[in-house]
Amino acid sequence: MTNSRVAIIGGGLGGLCLAQGLHRAGVDVTVHERDRTPGDRLQGYRIHIDPTGARALNECLPKDLWERFLASATRSGRDFGFLTERMGRLMVMETPRRQDPLDDHHSISRVTLRELLLSGLSDVVRFDRTYERYTREPDGTVTLHFADGTTENADIVVAADGGNSRVRRQYLPHARRIDTGILTVAGRFPLTAETRAQVVPRLWRGPNMIIPPRGCGMFTAPQEFTQEEAGRDGAGDYVMWVFGASTGRFPTGLSDMTGQELRDTVAEMVTGWHPDLRRLVTASAPESVSLLPVRTAVPVDPWPATNITLLGDAVHSMTPMRGIGANAALRDACLLTRALRDGADPVTAIADYEAQMREYGFAAVRRSLRAARQFVDDNRLARAAFRGALRLAGHLPSLRRKALS
Repeated sequence: MTNSRVAIIGGGLGGLCLAQGLHRAGVDVTVHERDRTPGDRLQGYRIHIDPTGARALNECLPKDLWERFLASATRSGRDFGFLTERMGRLMVMETPRRQDPLDDHHSISRVTLRELLLSGLSDVVRFDRTYERYTREPDGTVTLHFADGTTENADIVVAADGGNSRVRRQYLPHARRIDTGILTVAGRFPLTAETRAQVVPRLWRGPNMIIPPRGCGMFTAPQEFTQEEAGRDGAGDYVMWVFGASTGRFPTGLSDMTGQELRDTVAEMVTGWHPDLRRLVTASAPESVSLLPVRTAVPVDPWPATNITLLGDAVHSMTPMRGIGANAALRDACLLTRALRDGADPVTAIADYEAQMREYGFAAVRRSLRAARQFVDDNRLARAAFRGALRLAGHLPSLRRKALS
């Protein structure tokens, strides 16, 4: 176990998972989070935890918090549909429930998961701490500088401060995060007994990828909450929809549009689609509609290891198209916990961690970027071939993995 003082910049899921793992191992760890209070980040949607994420949580969390996670989460991902814009079925991926929760998929409210990860860390997490920069000291330690004028000294610094990481910009200035040229507009179709009857059940029974002949796509996913969750973060049940296309397919001035203007723009662009898909858009409250540019990290060559390292979106931010970013961050946290817990020399341990993290992290970046480009592919022949492959895979289970690789 390292005797080093570890400072984590950022209290998102990856940073808090790392803090739990290190705190559990008896490491002197602090988290510096810019949110003023634990309740500042109320985001009413559910997050998918795959087996990789589940194993990371199981290893980093104390037993009681792991059991709370299992009690709060819904076991097994729902069947995932691939549909045409007219609601024709291309393929539905069935996700059987696994007996071992470590091998299963889970769905949990992001608010609930963050509260769980904060549990027992009241002396570890420091809120209202906006990080600005670091300086290196002659003894090899790092001094962190915060917006309120305070400083803190640490032996090891972990950047877990997201895609716009200030630590990364100073530490690895050549590590870029770029626009993909893809824009998405997201909204929420409220789910009630009345509105469920207005759309086909497939749209509220599980997530779906809508694949029109060319140039754009739509993702839909039901977001359902327990009464306790809904009361805590104000989230009622809804179907989240995300419409995406290349920047050039949207009208100019998109970034200046109101929620209603964005909604009306998407409604116009899906004219001719199945009326239930168009209804998801037109029945969404304007205040729930927002513009979300799609960005991605650019993989970089290995860098010399030091006592500063990074995890999650701070180093390998990726497009949301495969839904694996959070699970990659949890994997980072688990791997780094092992390294700092078991490594005799922290820099050597960090070098081992970074070698593995770069390999799977940037591989995930490339896969998610490929999926994003496929999502908005403007080549009609390529899109037709993809839809045909999905139809064939829907009838031949042995081809499903190959069709989605």
